[in-house]
Amino acid sequence: MYVKRVTLRNYRNYKDLSICLHPGLNIFYGDNAQGKTNFLESIYLCGTGRSHRTSKEKELIYWNSESGLVKSDIRSGNIDTSIQIQLFNIKPKIVKIGGVKINKLSELLGNLNVVMFSPEDLKLIKEGPIFRRRFMDVEISQVKPKYYYNFQQYNRVLMQRNNLLKSIRGDGSKAKMLDVWDEQLSEYGSHIVKYRIEFIKKISILAKLVHRKITSGDEELNIYYSSKFKNINNREEGKIAIYKDLVDSRKKDIERGFTSVGPHRDDIDFYINNIDVKTYGSQGQQRSAALSLKLSELEFMRSECLEYPVLLLDDVLSELDIKRQKYLLENLKNIQTILTCTSINEIKEFRKGDRFVFIVDKGVINRME
Repeated sequence: MYVKRVTLRNYRNYKDLSICLHPGLNIFYGDNAQGKTNFLESIYLCGTGRSHRTSKEKELIYWNSESGLVKSDIRSGNIDTSIQIQLFNIKPKIVKIGGVKINKLSELLGNLNVVMFSPEDLKLIKEGPIFRRRFMDVEISQVKPKYYYNFQQYNRVLMQRNNLLKSIRGDGSKAKMLDVWDEQLSEYGSHIVKYRIEFIKKISILAKLVHRKITSGDEELNIYYSSKFKNINNREEGKIAIYKDLVDSRKKDIERGFTSVGPHRDDIDFYINNIDVKTYGSQGQQRSAALSLKLSELEFMRSECLEYPVLLLDDVLSELDIKRQKYLLENLKNIQTILTCTSINEIKEFRKGDRFVFIVDKGVINRME
């Protein structure tokens, strides 16, 4: 799977752009604030339907423009198609695949699989659980559209339950309505837990192998799903467990005004040589674990989809030492990689002749070699 061409019109700081990409390595370099990350974001948008930086789609549109357009021509297997997203200031975006408008975002997922790796991802280990849950949700959604549906429905019901909890404090007679929302949360939540358990089992094996190579066998990385429901054996068992937790926590939830239990409170634990990396790991160990995790995503997606996703590396080399830089770049064969950096010297010794190099300057991109 790779992106053949990207077309941008009135997107971020790009007025009008159309460039072809190499199926292997593509390097975009230039000073900060020139548009390198904006370009990566446009490809991520085509893959997931969302920006990785903002939830406000009007921020994606060129200054003083009413609309914008992002289009990626892609090849998956032996099939060529295109993904086009039209953005508007005052109405929802329009997404087309192969020129045909889709009605649900879930129809987009899986057409262009992407893995984004940025300096923020190096903080994935030590930051709050919301970042690790988002990691699971994004990756599973790309390969399991049913997960995305259940995730959406779960969050919709969760918001309604939280609104009800707040209103119950002023009118206790509404408490009996919780049964309806708890039943639905349990149904959708059991699907989420099932998919997450399967995902963490697979990603843990892959990350362990990657980490062993990165550290020359000195460290063993283990990843665990941190959840009250991690040991359930099937979805029905999960549904019963989640429902019981919701019922047991009702009094506390009414007092607090929000739902305190469920898959939306889950996390991921990381251990290196049986030591909790989040709490006791060094900065170097935390970064190595994050790198292992991101690289294992590539293998996970290949195992699920039978081809590698597109890898987006946003100025991440400057955050890694030479050893980790070399390991990363030397293990990206057969993977289209779109990499940004502030200096071509950062990667000049790697993969010469098998790449496109672009310079980015104030929203203008020119190919250099």
